[in-house]
Amino acid sequence: MSYHPDAIAPHGGELINRVASSEQREVFLSKADFLPRVTLDERAVSDLEMIAIGGFSPLIGFMNQADYDRVVTEMRLGNGLLWSIPITLSVTEENAAPLQPGGLVRLDNPNGKFIGVLELSEKYSYDKKCEVINVYRTDDIKHPGVQVVYNQGSVNLAGDIWLLQRDSHPQFPSYQIDPAPSRQMFREKGWKTIVGFQTRNPIHRAHEYIQKCALETVDGLFLHPLVGATKEDDIPADVRMRCYEILIKHYYPLDRVILAINPAAMRYAGPREAMFHALVRKNYGCTHFIVGRDHAGVGDYYGTYDAQYIFDEFAPEELGIVPMKFEHAFYCTRTKQMATTKTSPSRPEERVHLSGTKVREMLRRGELPPPEFSRPEVVGELARAMSISQPALA
Repeated sequence: MSYHPDAIAPHGGELINRVASSEQREVFLSKADFLPRVTLDERAVSDLEMIAIGGFSPLIGFMNQADYDRVVTEMRLGNGLLWSIPITLSVTEENAAPLQPGGLVRLDNPNGKFIGVLELSEKYSYDKKCEVINVYRTDDIKHPGVQVVYNQGSVNLAGDIWLLQRDSHPQFPSYQIDPAPSRQMFREKGWKTIVGFQTRNPIHRAHEYIQKCALETVDGLFLHPLVGATKEDDIPADVRMRCYEILIKHYYPLDRVILAINPAAMRYAGPREAMFHALVRKNYGCTHFIVGRDHAGVGDYYGTYDAQYIFDEFAPEELGIVPMKFEHAFYCTRTKQMATTKTSPSRPEERVHLSGTKVREMLRRGELPPPEFSRPEVVGELARAMSISQPALA
């Protein structure tokens, strides 16, 4: 798929499209009852969609062993292109045994619906411990990403994929803006510089602060919350989306923000996932990407700014997108505004530190975040969603 010459190039130079044409779809459907089947879990469904719509460009399928091995150990595809997260389809040895390379495999969603096709090129075993140590920097089974790897099958299926059709998102159809349409929207708005923002939490004041700092230097903000598989204790996607809508309506310049969903699943891979998130937003057409405190982190597995340091390991031309690195923002009780240590003269005891983790913990305890954490309209929405008494807002 071509892209506008004034726009940032997709990663690898080509925006991939693996959504089957109507003719291809009819052929695949005619073979549906005769193809061997693999049932995808929620993350694999997201990966299938992201490959098909070009979000994972230049990938056109699930990784073969040459790509997988090099991504795990070097953060590069087999051809040397920068890539930080393995995108694989793992099955049990029992499920893999009857599948023959060179044939087609029917891909079903967890409900048994036929949603895609894998052109099986290779089956290979892999070292789970090697993967988790390299990708997640730990083999602790309590890490949610490590859990997924250890619980999945021991054989990876490789090959190009086709998504049968691009269905509307069941919850957020109006915000389902894929890479080709997002690029078109940026062109229509005349935006040449666009900053992407990744989130899996309702936007708190620290998020708002760094987004608006970024907006001072670019044409537009692409607010791109992830709505694929997340941890069970993360706030549900529908609640988060309502919070984003409220915040944008009341506190952002409407002509400089686009809200769209990212259908990908979270890996919680910290630094590697920060790099991954940047490359995905590059495919959507973003020229800049915000990297804040403990991006894509979980627990205490990563250092506060490890997700920023990883970008320094690669040349800017390899990245092709500009990381915008921000200090940990806080509410300053002395200046009565959001700040960082770069802009505030406050002492540590005058700083109210904010985080998505703290917000979730408060909500689980039946407490509402104070105004220093979140805008009152957002707090009100969280209160309704979490069935917390509104008087606590006072």
